[in-house]
Amino acid sequence: MEQSATQAVTESNDHATPAAAPASLRADHRAPDRLVLQRGIFTGPSAKVSDELYAVVKGRSTRERLALHLDKGATAHTNTYFGRFAASYWQRWTTVTEVRATMVLDVTKKARVRLVASDIAGHRRIIDTAKVDASGPLTLTAPLDQYVDGGAIWLEFDAEGGELGISELTWSSVAPERIRPVAIAICTFNRAADCAETVAALASDATVLAAIDAVYVVDQGTDLVQDRQRYQEVQPVFGDKLRYIRQPNLGGAGGFTRGLYEVSAVNEHADVILMDDDILCEPETVLRLNAFANMTVEPTLVGAQMLFLLNPDYLNVGAEEVHLHELRHGQKVPKALRNTSMLKKNQERRVDAGYNAWWTCLIPAEVVAKIGLPVPIFFQWDDVEYGVRAREHGFVTVTLPNAAVWHADFYWKDFDDWARYFSTRNSLIVGAMHADLDGKKITKQLFRNIAEHLVAMQYGLVHTTLQGIEDFLEGPKVLRDGGIAALAAARTSRADYSETIKHPAATPPVRAADIQLRRAGGEPSREALVLVKRAINQWFGRTQHGLIGVTREDAHWWHVSLFDHVVVTDASQSGVRVRQRDKARARALLRRTFHVLRRLRKELPTLQEQYRAAMPELTSRANWERLYGISD
Repeated sequence: MEQSATQAVTESNDHATPAAAPASLRADHRAPDRLVLQRGIFTGPSAKVSDELYAVVKGRSTRERLALHLDKGATAHTNTYFGRFAASYWQRWTTVTEVRATMVLDVTKKARVRLVASDIAGHRRIIDTAKVDASGPLTLTAPLDQYVDGGAIWLEFDAEGGELGISELTWSSVAPERIRPVAIAICTFNRAADCAETVAALASDATVLAAIDAVYVVDQGTDLVQDRQRYQEVQPVFGDKLRYIRQPNLGGAGGFTRGLYEVSAVNEHADVILMDDDILCEPETVLRLNAFANMTVEPTLVGAQMLFLLNPDYLNVGAEEVHLHELRHGQKVPKALRNTSMLKKNQERRVDAGYNAWWTCLIPAEVVAKIGLPVPIFFQWDDVEYGVRAREHGFVTVTLPNAAVWHADFYWKDFDDWARYFSTRNSLIVGAMHADLDGKKITKQLFRNIAEHLVAMQYGLVHTTLQGIEDFLEGPKVLRDGGIAALAAARTSRADYSETIKHPAATPPVRAADIQLRRAGGEPSREALVLVKRAINQWFGRTQHGLIGVTREDAHWWHVSLFDHVVVTDASQSGVRVRQRDKARARALLRRTFHVLRRLRKELPTLQEQYRAAMPELTSRANWERLYGISD
């Protein structure tokens, strides 16, 4: 592919140079009199997305992206996921004290427009009403003074006497003196088609494109985004704003850090929005995150929520936190919505996040300047660590409702995967860096988890988990290459365990006629006792013989462990895995577990000191330049 003369590209995976910066990223940004906080959007970026996430209409209507046309007698409201204005969040975290809803109406006879609000319990109240009998602009104003703990604002429209057109709908406030430059950094690895579509989505919205100053595509794969026709088609739309960088595969941590590294080197006042490559991008979300960050009282990490890609109206979780002492991230904040259809329910209560995952998250310039760059832990927990470290330095995270992207549903990913290595190792690293871990408690918890995997005949998963703990025990030197060797080891060593292999459902390596389906009963009330019982029975072979089929929803350890040979549906629903009791392998893994956990309990205090001492060097620009191969 022939490169544009204005586009800086790093071509080599062996040697890298900093990418030249777009002029707009270096420029001073004066604000308009009023800042658009969000726009009225009436249909989504894909036919897969329900229009009712944007506006609910009763009666005949015609929708466009930024306009809605109602036939006579039709009604509409924006008390929807993307339609409502998250008043509680704006009152709590920003300097905005009053918001204006401004629109242009095309009225054939007469119409009615209402500005409506809710409280923490979802009770509806009318703030203002306008009866309109002529076409033209209309502005309704709402003070932000009664929403600290919850509530939102929206609009309702009645086409009473004839047709009604609504366009140019914006929610705005008095602007700050300066608008921060902002860049988007997209990290990708062999998802070229998905990444090209994400870039194209940004290019599709002229307003969003004008508001961002650079887009960095950090390509760490071999299936190159730059070779995709879709990417080539939209590349000219960006002018000199698009930057394409190739580098070794350093995981999400390495890819996203490259964006932070490049932007902070150019403009110490520029924010960075980190964005996954395989999302369905809602460009409006970029505008909303950027506007919110420009209005916060103090520099704030502003994250988008995640809607499920395969079930597009479902919210993953309203806000997340991490329980470091239990090595658990992705924990739901109390009262936050989770796995909820946003066509049926709205998030009224304000819930405060502990961190935000990097499917899409804005990082303020001040955070990078004060706490440095992320830790080179490849992927898994890198976003958690950065959010925790930011909070330790006084920077909070806000997960903003009504701003989201669609990301692959997590429950379609099988837990028994090589990624478990990084999840295990990195949870220990992050816990060691930011909490005083209790070695006795941690080893007890890890043993419980491993025991469940053993009785479920997931020997490869046990190996992967132990591999993560063992590498944590090596200390900070394990992060020397940014995870390249660890990735290779985690993936290749699992081949020794046959149950980690996914087979086509129609042609498993067993005789289909021998498979007998067994459904699970209720969850045991005394799990610890059941686990001991299952382990004893597994050890002595007192399990049901024969070939048993188990669906994904029934693949609990306490059910699978009743048998000695099972065919389990993979979480992806694209195949099956075959597990078989192997006492010799279980014995060897159990011995290894005792040895590893004994070491962990003994060495944990020293390891915590080592990882904390290594933090400044690990997160330094010099260390990342070494990993990137950047020379002066």
